[in-house]
This record gives sequence, C-alpha cells and structure tokens, in this order.
Amino acid sequence: MNHRIVFRMLGHILRIEAVFLLMPLAVALYTGGGDAKAFLITLLLTAAVGQALSCIRPGSERFQARDGFAAVALSWIGMSAFGALPYVLSGAIPDYPGAFFETVSGFTTTGATVLGDIESLPMGTLFWRALTQWMGGMGVLVLTLALLPKTGEGSVYLMRAESPGPIKTKLLPKIRDTATVLYKIYIALTVGETVCLRLAGMSWYDALTHSFTTISTGGFSVKAASIAAYPSLTIHWIIIIFMFLSGVNFSLLFFALRRNFTAVFHSEELRWYTLITLGATGLVFANLVVVGRQAFSFPVFTDALFQVVTVVTTTGYATQDFALWPILAQMVLFVLMISGSCAGSTAGGVKTVRMVLLMKNLRREVHRIIHPRVVQPIRLDGERVEESTLSGVSLFFYAYILLTMVGAVVVAWDNVGFVESISASLTCIGNVGPALGALGPNGNLGGLSALSKLVLSANMLLGRLEIMPLLVLLFPSMWRK
Repeated sequence: MNHRIVFRMLGHILRIEAVFLLMPLAVALYTGGGDAKAFLITLLLTAAVGQALSCIRPGSERFQARDGFAAVALSWIGMSAFGALPYVLSGAIPDYPGAFFETVSGFTTTGATVLGDIESLPMGTLFWRALTQWMGGMGVLVLTLALLPKTGEGSVYLMRAESPGPIKTKLLPKIRDTATVLYKIYIALTVGETVCLRLAGMSWYDALTHSFTTISTGGFSVKAASIAAYPSLTIHWIIIIFMFLSGVNFSLLFFALRRNFTAVFHSEELRWYTLITLGATGLVFANLVVVGRQAFSFPVFTDALFQVVTVVTTTGYATQDFALWPILAQMVLFVLMISGSCAGSTAGGVKTVRMVLLMKNLRREVHRIIHPRVVQPIRLDGERVEESTLSGVSLFFYAYILLTMVGAVVVAWDNVGFVESISASLTCIGNVGPALGALGPNGNLGGLSALSKLVLSANMLLGRLEIMPLLVLLFPSMWRK
C-alpha cells in the first residue's frame, strides 16, 4: 500500500470539494438565507485539511490496484464527512448522523432524505444539496483525473474503482482524455436540460438545481412535492427524456456523438434497458387503468412512464405517491429498483448488463445439465465474456442481496414495518431514493435511529462504489506495505 499517494489523493479531492463550496456560499450571500457562515467555515476547514494532505510527497507516483480502491473509498467517505458540516452548522439538520446520511445520499445520488419541510430551508443549503448529487453523479475521482495534469501512471485503477459496471471501457488512449470527454458530455446534458426546463416555465434556480439532480440521477428536489409541484406535462416529459439519457452508458452517448451508430445499436444492454422500460411502463399503465380505476389518458400514461423511468434510472423523483398505487404496479417498481439501468451511466442498481449476464449464465447452466459435454461460451455484443467476469458478476449479486438483508434487519429494529425495512435498505444500496409504505415518496427517513442512518449510509456508499472498494478496507492485509 502506497499510503502517501492515497492520502495525497484524498487531499486533492477535499480541495476540489472546497472549490465547489464556493457556489452555495455565493448563493447564500446573494439570497441572505443565513447559512453563509456555515458554508464559509466548512470551506475554510475543508480547504485547510485538503491542502495539508495534498502537500504529502509520495516516494512513487504510481498507483497499484489496492491504492486505487483505498483512494476511492476514503475520498468518498472524507468528502461526505466534510460535506455534512453545512447542514449541522446552519441548523438544517442538527444531528450529525442525519446530516451525514443526507450528504452521503447526495454524493451517491441516492435521493433518500431525512428532511421533512424542504422548502423552509435556505436557498444556499438547497443548492448545496443538489450540487452534491451533480458532483457524485459522474464521480469525483473522474473529475480529479480530468482536472489534474498528472495523477500517476496507475490512474486507470482510480477510474476502474469508481466507474460502475463489470466491464470497463476506455474511450481514448489516455485516462485523462477519457475523463475529460465524459465530463464534457455530462456538462452538455446539464446545460441542455437547464435551458429546456427554463423554456418550459421553471425559474433559472429551479431549472439548474433540477438539472443537477436529473443528469446525476439523484432525485433531490427543491420542492417538498418533488416534480408533482410542477403540473406541466412538458416539464415532466423533459425530465423523462433526460433521465432516460442519463441511464444510458455514457460510452454509447460518446459513440453517438462520433456518429458511430453501429456501436450504439449493437449494444445488448441498451436494447434490454429500452425494452424493460417500455414493458414495465405498459404493465404499470394497464394496472393503473384496470385495477386502479384511473382514466385511460395521456396524463396517466405520463405518470406511469415517469415513475418507471425515475425508478429504473434510480433517480427517485415523483409525480405521484406510488405507495398508493395497486400492488402489481408497486411490485414492478420494486423489481426495477434492483435491476437499475446501464453500466457506465450515473444510475445505480445492479445494472442491466449484470442482469443480462446472470440470465445468460443461468441458461447456460441449464443447457449444461442437459448436454454436459457441450462447451458454450457466453457472449455480449458479439464478444466472448471472460469466466472471471461472470464469476465477479455472481459474487457481486450475492453480496448485493446479503448487504440488503443486513441493512433491512438493522432498520427493522426501529419497528417501521417489514415492507419499509426491506425497501429502505434496497433503495439505499441501489441508490434509488424513495422506499415503499410509510417511507415512500411522501415520507422521509428522518424518524430512523442514528444506527439505522449510519448503516444505510454505508449501504449507499457500498452501492455507489459497487461494494468491493469499501469491503477491501476491512481486510488488514489491504493496509500492509
């Protein structure tokens, strides 16, 4: 373990976080909401610690695999620890476990909240809340790779540890160039949605904050009623389109910009993601009309599509309280919480590509029982998938379910109900946002104990970093030189 370079990278991350804190500080000063002092103190403290750590001189600039895992895990924990301070110092969330939960929910783009009366908060605090999701959407380490002129020869391990999905794609020969391209697409989508929402009738402030939390598939809103506060179907459809695009592998968006449409249409994961979204929407819409006795109308179809897209992309917005929908519709959304959308996107969940590989592996095993001598490799997009990748997918899914159960048991100690316990744990590790039952879109997790908030915070970090970068920190051999 190259301890020095790990802590130096943590210092770089905290310095970048301090720069981002200038934005909510400016908003707080401009609006006079009374939270400027909290942001100023946090900014100075974060910058001081970040500067001290970044001055560490490592003996080697090279990252190894475990250095990358440690740097990513510690960076996410560190920036969440400092990012929680404005909530506590301003009095928005007086208890630190609750503030830490809210901040982790922001950086991991989960969208679960402990806040009740959101609209009573100062605009600077709400802006920081949305900005944390935008920072975490593409990944802060990816941003670091794009900004810093030199991050060492092994910087590929940083990107691999933070980027979601079982198969990593390097778009350009240099990691820094790949990171820069990804952030250019990310920023372009954010600007595009902001302009569209402004033209559709939102204020610039609302349009920007909702763009932050849409493109990052985070789901924090500046309104207590979420997107239901905006009755315009035009706004709903704009958000649907940008949520869906944000759930697509950003590599495919890059190929589309390069007019390489063959690679786009050749993607099995994109085809399955699209089919699952359309199929789930049709099923939910039919259930709302037939069982829920709702009108066979375009607004009801829009609500069905919106909730399917917001759950499958793990955004977590709401136009309706789907906890009041028929059971089948809720069950469809519950399954979508697990699957998620595409790898290489800003969305959470298991990811569609893993679900596809699990099904292909299951089919192969059944075929092997019938024809034990047949060798049948598994292919994705025409390419053979390595057995080590398939093994990793299976282990990831096992760990995902196991950690979901552990989180559910802890939450159940608060006696909130079976459905609430399971869905709260699942929505946190899947980075989805709202749970079911009393913890649904119209509720919040503020009533949970400090222990439940911390365990669910760990689940959110595990889900965003896809488990392994955090789990390896628990092994003593990880830290030996």
